[in-house]
Amino acid sequence: MKVPATQRLPLLYTHPIGSLPRPQVVRDLLSRRDEMSADRFRGLLDDMVRFAIHLQELAGLDVVSDGEWRRVQYIREFLLRIGGFEKCRRYHHQGEVKMTEVVVRHMNEADPVFAGDARFLVENTDHVTKFALPSPFLIAVRYWDADYSREAYPTRQHFLEHLVELVAREAQAVAATGIDIVQIDDPALTYFCDLDLLAGKTHDERLLRDWSIEKDLPEALRAIQRVTDGLPCETHLHCCHSVYRRRSDVRGNYRPLLRGFRDLRVDRVNLEFAYPDTGDVGDLELLPSHLCLGMGVVDVRGAVIPDVEQIVQLASAGLKILPASRVALNPDCGFAPDAGEPPTLDEAYEKLCRLVSAARRLREQAARSQGTALDAHPIPAS
Repeated sequence: MKVPATQRLPLLYTHPIGSLPRPQVVRDLLSRRDEMSADRFRGLLDDMVRFAIHLQELAGLDVVSDGEWRRVQYIREFLLRIGGFEKCRRYHHQGEVKMTEVVVRHMNEADPVFAGDARFLVENTDHVTKFALPSPFLIAVRYWDADYSREAYPTRQHFLEHLVELVAREAQAVAATGIDIVQIDDPALTYFCDLDLLAGKTHDERLLRDWSIEKDLPEALRAIQRVTDGLPCETHLHCCHSVYRRRSDVRGNYRPLLRGFRDLRVDRVNLEFAYPDTGDVGDLELLPSHLCLGMGVVDVRGAVIPDVEQIVQLASAGLKILPASRVALNPDCGFAPDAGEPPTLDEAYEKLCRLVSAARRLREQAARSQGTALDAHPIPAS
């Protein structure tokens, strides 16, 4: 019986959440995809993505992604490829007036759109691999609008049901390529952590609605569960507070969420603890015992690069509550969920290097305290 690659990872393994900052050359290439042949565009982008993979390997990460460099934005690329969306809704966000896509036509049910990206990652690294997909609930709450979407989907629930089918199909196709970890991204879940947002106060007009954690959270988790159930790989759920120009969209600790995760069937939840007003380490007392943790110990928003000792201290606080066997270490969030986010690639690389150094120091400390090397998770008998 083949042992899953994730079972051979070191204790307190390091992994990315997904995205890396795109250098200007990648952003230019993405903006010019319609100006060149599909083969030319794909070949150039392949070279760029190989670099993103190797950067993570050189930083020392135990798990790598493709940096999401094929995506203009972690959700929008899916919308672009699946079809049925148009940028026609005006809204206010953090003091700016913007236009966003909403669903206006029935989404395409053709072949899965991300399998090729996942296959390329698997074929271009010998590391454990991770591939992230946006959650159905997240897409449903952000991209259905009563004024534009009813002809295609009469209600948000109709839209959500179709999204569940399509994202589940994507997850199965991605896992079939040999990807070791499929992660579902859902920053919408942290809306239930923000007391101001629940009271109708927000700087993002798209989030104004009657939120009910009793009704909406179970619906969101059921949708996620239908995507992850039956996948032949490790599954993660990432819950962040969103990133926009070095700021969070929402705030609040994870206690309201963790109470609702009792029946959640994924392997690991990845949470933020480094940025102010996100997770509080004390929240981990409420993490259900069947769930492992991806602990965000590096802030991706601030420009200041933390010392290794700062990362060690934050992780150590979590390890006073959870055993090291349940903990992996990661940045709070993806460095650039949108291609235009401000962190530089050099900043991200240095933060990843320090994350890796902190993990090694923690392993050494654990080995000294236990009198043995802690190189890997126990491998179950086949």
